[in-house]
Parts: sequence; C-alpha cells; structure tokens
Amino acid sequence: QVQLVESGGGLVQAGGSLKLSCAGSGRTFTNYAVGWFRQAPGKEREFVAAISWGGGNTYFADSVKGRFTVSRDNAKNTVYLQMNSLKPDDTAVYSCAASRNSWPKWEFDYWGQGTQVIVSS
Repeated sequence: QVQLVESGGGLVQAGGSLKLSCAGSGRTFTNYAVGWFRQAPGKEREFVAAISWGGGNTYFADSVKGRFTVSRDNAKNTVYLQMNSLKPDDTAVYSCAASRNSWPKWEFDYWGQGTQVIVSS
C-alpha cells in the first residue's frame, strides 16, 4: 500500500513558476514509478509527466516539454514537478500517482488527492 500527498499548488501569474511535491508513504515507495496528471474543469484527466523508480528515466506530455521537469529524492520519499513558464492553460488540479510497473506497462494504482494550480493571465 502506498499513500501519496501532493503540495505546492497555488496561484501564479503567467510566465511564473511553481514546484509541486508528492510525498509517498511506505518503505516501498522507492520501488514505484510516479506520474503526474492534471484535470482542468470540464476536461478529461491528462498525463503530464512521469519518472521511473530510480529517477533515471523521465517522460513528458508534448504540451509541457521544455517547461516542466520531474525529479525524485528517494531518501525523502518525494517526487517533484518543477513547472516553469506557466500558461493559463496549465490551470488544473494536479495529482500524482504511483505504478509498480515500469513504462510502457504503467498501472497507476495509487493516487493522491490533488493540488490546485491556477495560472492567471
């Protein structure tokens, strides 16, 4: 069992930056790939980024490539999503999720509650 808690959301102006954190519980958290997803009002949830269990591989949606980075500190059981050059279209609830399987067979079975990001124009 893995429990995830996101933090770091908030209100930021377009062009600004935010850093989200995903804190995992359980000593096996380091064995999980972690993904970030977002859902804007009235839209489907979409994949944003992911990182392998060891941190050596990262994956990004085309819409955030070059602006977002993902990293993890397994000593702290935490995964980070650094978001730069934010746009109003990035406004959404951001959630992290954990997968015991690696890419391309991710199965994100554990989810956090989400953190709101609002980007004003």
